[in-house]
Amino acid sequence: MFGRSILNNLRSTAKGFIGADQGNIAVLFAIALVPILSFVGAAIDYTRANSARSSMQAALDSTALMVSKDLSQGLITTSDVSTKAQAYFTALYTNSDAKSVAVSATYTASSTLGSTIQINGSGSVTTDFMKVAGFPTLNFNTSSTAAWGNVRMRVAMALDNTGSMASDGKMPALKTAAKSLVDQLSSLAKNPGDVYISIVPFAKDVNVDSSNYGDSWIDWRDWEAEAVDLQGSKPSNWSQVGPGSDCPFSMRNDGFTCLSGPASTSIVTDVPPNGKICPGPDKASYYGYAYHYLINGCYTSVATSTYVNVSTGTYASCTGFANTCTCSGSNSSKVCKQPTYNHVWTPNNHNTWSGCITDRAQPYDTKNTTPTAGTPDTLFAAEQYYENGESYCKPGNDPLLQPVTPLSYSWSSLKTAIDAMDPTGGTNQPIGLALAWQTLSQTEPFNAPAEDTNYTYKKAIVLLSDGLNTENRWPSYGNGSSQTGTLIDDRQKIQCDNVKAAGVTIYTIQVNTSASNPDPTSTVLQYCASGTDNYYHVKSATQTLTAFNSIGTSLAKLRVAR
Repeated sequence: MFGRSILNNLRSTAKGFIGADQGNIAVLFAIALVPILSFVGAAIDYTRANSARSSMQAALDSTALMVSKDLSQGLITTSDVSTKAQAYFTALYTNSDAKSVAVSATYTASSTLGSTIQINGSGSVTTDFMKVAGFPTLNFNTSSTAAWGNVRMRVAMALDNTGSMASDGKMPALKTAAKSLVDQLSSLAKNPGDVYISIVPFAKDVNVDSSNYGDSWIDWRDWEAEAVDLQGSKPSNWSQVGPGSDCPFSMRNDGFTCLSGPASTSIVTDVPPNGKICPGPDKASYYGYAYHYLINGCYTSVATSTYVNVSTGTYASCTGFANTCTCSGSNSSKVCKQPTYNHVWTPNNHNTWSGCITDRAQPYDTKNTTPTAGTPDTLFAAEQYYENGESYCKPGNDPLLQPVTPLSYSWSSLKTAIDAMDPTGGTNQPIGLALAWQTLSQTEPFNAPAEDTNYTYKKAIVLLSDGLNTENRWPSYGNGSSQTGTLIDDRQKIQCDNVKAAGVTIYTIQVNTSASNPDPTSTVLQYCASGTDNYYHVKSATQTLTAFNSIGTSLAKLRVAR
């Protein structure tokens, strides 16, 4: 009985053990603990590796940008790229988890798509958890590429060459600064055509070179028209005014005058060489024209007691012209004159033009429209502008407003053109800005080189002036000595809006160096600048170089591409 009782108790206990489940969770957790810890540890290890890689990417991006900038500015050569990249990266990458870090840099030159600098980086992170699963380290790598040379620059410098630039050392300072900018920008060019620069000296007009007189983009309407100051205001005795007559314009100081002989044989060719010519050529804006006379009679040269038939150029006695001449006096004092004259306004040949052009007709004075022969308002108006009795665009004149130098990468030629600049004339900033804009266009009059679609082009205009606008094509727009030239400024503001809308960056510089009588701050130059950082107010000649250097640095900024 006792044995059977023991057996029954064992059977009962065994049945209870089989049905018991209170320890399953602990057992299962103990079994699952190893893979769970492995997955959590892997996530931690991967997070550390990813952080190290992200930090490396940021350091490589900065390294690529800084190396490309140094190379583009000529601070290093291609042989220095690897060393410089290692130095920049070492200073930038401070992740303490990364081990076995390695960096390499490769410079690749290209004549079509622009050169590149590729920075490659690699490293590893020692694992804390994954090493249990047989992965003692996690490796990573990344890279960054800076596109160098796929951005090409075209920069036009519109430089004030007016008479006031002769004071306070402004012109020498301008030449030094402008040449410095040429040097700065030329250092960015690793291949021909990477950088182009044009030089546009301006005063009231711009000199586009008289050799272009036969081109179709020149507007000759004002040149060929009768002088404005004579239109509808001729003297009452106009038909009696001719060779030998008293000058009917003695009270004028800006119109026609009388001369004692022809100003030159190229201007007046059909009047006697001895005796008074009236009216003579205009000495103001229309110099180069003359009234020619339809003369059928004779003229007496008192000094020689001979007579000339001005129609044929032959000498004869006055008797043969009795029907057309009125004679007075006798012997050596005898004078025979034609009583009436038919005055014919005759402009000079276009090949006598000095090379000056002035503003286009409105609204094209504010636009970059291609000059079209069939639309004369789009053409640039020829003007024989004179300063102090001389055409300041005429070759050989001193001072001479230098001709435009179209876009070029002949750095020595550009600096020669800058050195040749002379201060003369009044201020018309819009004509300088208009021609600078034209030099950037692939149309007449300058026909900029074609642009390669494989490149991005950055275009900029640097406009420097030492004063306020004083005169342009329209007399009513000028300052004179007491006005403010707001009408010119209004046209210029519209013009600047159009330039900026076309994607051209404008830098403006006001040189305001007079200590005793400085000009007011130019609101139009401030308005025209592409942002407040693009306007420079220079109060001493030496600051001009600083302004140009700052502009050069701004233009040299490059974009990082991955």
